[in-house]
Parts: sequence; C-alpha cells; structure tokens
Amino acid sequence: MNVLVVGGNGFVGSHLCAELVDRGHDVMVLARNPQNGDLPGDVNTYAGDVTDYGSIEGAFNGQDAAINLVALSPLFKPDGGDEMHDRIHRGGTEHCLEAADEHDVDRFVQLSALGADSNGSTHYLRAKGRAEELVRESDRDWVIFRPSVVFGEGGEFVGFTKKLKSWFAPGLPVYPLPGGGTSTRFQPVWVGDLVPMIADALEDDNHVGETYEVGGPDVLTLREITNMVYESEGKSVTIVSLPMGMAKLGLTAMGSVGLPMGKDQYRSLQFDNTVRSNDIEAFGVSESTLTTFRSYLGV
Repeated sequence: MNVLVVGGNGFVGSHLCAELVDRGHDVMVLARNPQNGDLPGDVNTYAGDVTDYGSIEGAFNGQDAAINLVALSPLFKPDGGDEMHDRIHRGGTEHCLEAADEHDVDRFVQLSALGADSNGSTHYLRAKGRAEELVRESDRDWVIFRPSVVFGEGGEFVGFTKKLKSWFAPGLPVYPLPGGGTSTRFQPVWVGDLVPMIADALEDDNHVGETYEVGGPDVLTLREITNMVYESEGKSVTIVSLPMGMAKLGLTAMGSVGLPMGKDQYRSLQFDNTVRSNDIEAFGVSESTLTTFRSYLGV
C-alpha cells in the first residue's frame, strides 16, 4: 500500500513510519522540513506546509491512504498565539482532506486527542473537535484515534514534568505543582503500543468509520508521574501544593512574559486526560499487555 504520513517526521510519525515499512508499505512523509527526523532510509519525503494547500496537494497523488499526524502540543503555548490551533488542526486537516478528495485517496486516518470537542474548554480541544467533524463529513474511509498523552523515545512528556519545576520553582528545594499534582489524571500510552494500532486501522476495513479512545494500562496523577520521573534518575523531589487559583494567576502573568504556558494550559490541568472506555480491544490488545509508564522508566 502507498501511504502518506503527514507530519511523519515527528515523535509519533517516526515510530509509525518504521512500523509501516516493516509491514511492507511504501511510505512517503509530508512535512515542512521532512529531512529533520529519524526516518527509515527507504522512506520518501515531500516538503509542504498543511496551512498552504498548494504546497501539499501533489503529495497525495498516487497514495492509497493518508495519516494526518500534524499537531501542536497542548502542553505549550504555540508560536503565533492560540489561533494557531485552529489554523493547523482544523485548517490543516481541511487541506489534507481536500487533497485526498482530489486524488481519490481511499483511507484517511486522523490522530486527534482525548476530549476533542468543537465546544471544548481550550483552543486545542476546540480545534481538534472541529477537525474531527471535517473528517466525519468527508467521503473518505476514515478512522479517528483519540489517545491520552503518548510517551516514548523522542517524546516531550517526560521532559515536560521536569520543566515545570524550572518554571515554578527555579533553584528551590521544593516542587510546587498546581493542586499538588493530584487534580489531573493521565492515562499515558507508550508510542510502541499505539503505532501498531494505527497501522492496523490502515489494513483492516472493520475499523472504517470508528473513533477510538486509546489509553495505557494505568491512570496516574501528575504527582505520581513526577515522582516516577525523578525516581528513574535516582533523585527524590518534595512536592508541595500550588493552589489552582494562584497557578492560574501565575501562568497568565508569566505566560505574557515568555513562559511557554498560559490560560489554555491552566484549563487543561482542570480535567482528566483519561479514556471513558479503552478501545484497545478492537485491535486484539488488552491493558495487561501494554507497557506501563513505570516499566518504561525502569523504576
């Protein structure tokens, strides 16, 4: 199968491309700078920006399937402001679907996010929700994935937990977390468990028209995750509670002077990032076989 991976030189994409090549597919990566990435040697590349339809349209020619992975991180404020979420997530998806229609690409797989909702509480979730609506309204054979936070080699999640300390308490012996790190729960899924499911969605028609929520085997608070990260480095950390109201004021104020977090990121700390029903069984997988965050860190 000829497969176009849009944003395929990123964290999830590089792992997915390796999986697709191992399965015998002919893979092309579409990205702004496709040479920047750890890709298998026999992957073709195409330079283009999803916000510019004319720059990406040709990449869809001759493809049997397209996977849209392009995304801004929900953990940080995007360069260019919060409106970039709509421009890239919704607008970029619209351009990809238009190109897929132009070239009769049969299968379209969209990597979305837990909580995606056109009326959601953050710019990120609203843009992701609007992108999902476009996918469902398309004439393609579509599949949508909504993973919890994804971890693994090359991912940003582990590093993010340590950056929080440098922002909130640089040089101090304590680690203040909003709400003590217990107000938000995550269900982190290992990238090595996620990408085979995405590849399966390309190959099995039974997945067409489905939206899958995918999480890992454990539900963890930010406090538990932070403790594990430091334990994996042979360190301990003293976590203290930063009241949510104070965190809101701090993130709003500091975000305006260079801190890469702001109101959206504060709002995201107010609700869980966990699945309602883990849909991994649709791929013949059970939670007992998934990689835990603790085992990945080696603690």
